[in-house]
Amino acid sequence: VEDGSRDTCEDICKRYAQLLDVKYFYKDNSGPGLSRNYGAQHSSGNYLVILDSDVIVPPQYIATLRRELTDCYCDAFGGVDAADSSFSDMQKAVNYAMTSFFTTGGIRGGSRQLERFHPRSFNLGMSREVFEAVGGFSPMRYGEDIDLSIRIYKAGYKVRLLNNVYVYHKRRTDLEKFFAQVRHSGNARIVLWRKHRDYPGALKVVHFLPSAFTVCSLILAFLGLFELMFWIPILLFSLIILIDSSIKNKSIKIGLLSVVTSFVQLYGYGIGFIEEYFKGK
Repeated sequence: VEDGSRDTCEDICKRYAQLLDVKYFYKDNSGPGLSRNYGAQHSSGNYLVILDSDVIVPPQYIATLRRELTDCYCDAFGGVDAADSSFSDMQKAVNYAMTSFFTTGGIRGGSRQLERFHPRSFNLGMSREVFEAVGGFSPMRYGEDIDLSIRIYKAGYKVRLLNNVYVYHKRRTDLEKFFAQVRHSGNARIVLWRKHRDYPGALKVVHFLPSAFTVCSLILAFLGLFELMFWIPILLFSLIILIDSSIKNKSIKIGLLSVVTSFVQLYGYGIGFIEEYFKGK
């Protein structure tokens, strides 16, 4: 589904038409959620898989997903994202900031989590029955995937996190745009809470952590102007990120970049969360 793009991929789809059952549609821009609904309505499968346009699907993806659903069927699933070895150092650093337990609390997947997992649009799927029963994606510009996941849980369907069904996520490398992206995510969390106040997981302690980090670190930095000891907590956190990322990525350079991207991620989300909360007061 081409959502109003000027640089169309119709020719690419035609190139693979003989190899794959590919359907191509062009429509005026309406945002990601409604365009996914449009694609689902024109699809023919019984199980829908949703992927973002900035991901690379590894060759074994479908086979792994088939095996998982055969061994233990679920009404909906969410996969995880990773950084391919070919990604730039900055892309790997941004990926770390968006997936690390120390920056997200595990809410985007992984073995350690501080809250119930909610599938996200970069890698999720569900049966057609589920998609139609909950009404597909809402018109929300940001957070529409979490909104869908919440409605799936509220409807009583079985949802699984599949850690071995992964995609390579080619994230933004422009720090200003990355900040804007996570700021919108912070905005969206409050919007979701207002929309789903009856849902226990709509707003939990883990969602406040970036805001708490933002406020506390800024206070500590200010106090650090008068007494150096106040910089210790900030430096300790930075050291944890540096060591963890350097080990995982086998690169001190990526570890250093991860310190920067982690602060951008936490400040962006935290500021967006705070401003949206007080906007509705």
